[in-house]
Amino acid sequence: MSLALTTTYTLPLVLIWAALWINVTAFRARAKQSIGDGANPELLLRIRRHGNFIEWTPLVLLMMLMAEAQGAGALWLHTAGMLLLCGRLAHPFGLKIENGEHPLRYVGNGANLLSVAVLSLALIRILAGI
Repeated sequence: MSLALTTTYTLPLVLIWAALWINVTAFRARAKQSIGDGANPELLLRIRRHGNFIEWTPLVLLMMLMAEAQGAGALWLHTAGMLLLCGRLAHPFGLKIENGEHPLRYVGNGANLLSVAVLSLALIRILAGI
């Protein structure tokens, strides 16, 4: 079992994770803030951008792994993978201190929710033998 489709989406997501992590770490060094956000709104924003990625991505990739390992069709996996990738690309640009209703924030979270829904349906179909 190669799990090639999940791997295809995991690799660019690792690059996004690394960029978000570097964004936090570099700012921590400049702000001389080792732990927490030190009441610095910019550091808090960077932490939340990275945190949101960490809150969503492992769950969806785990669901993709389960679906692919159990024989879900490529359309299900590509749909979920593209939604996750697009959502994770959009969300950091939409998460703003001054604008809680930025459209890219909605695009990012909406795409993540849709990817979970797609994979949930795929897994339900597999369990039901449909």
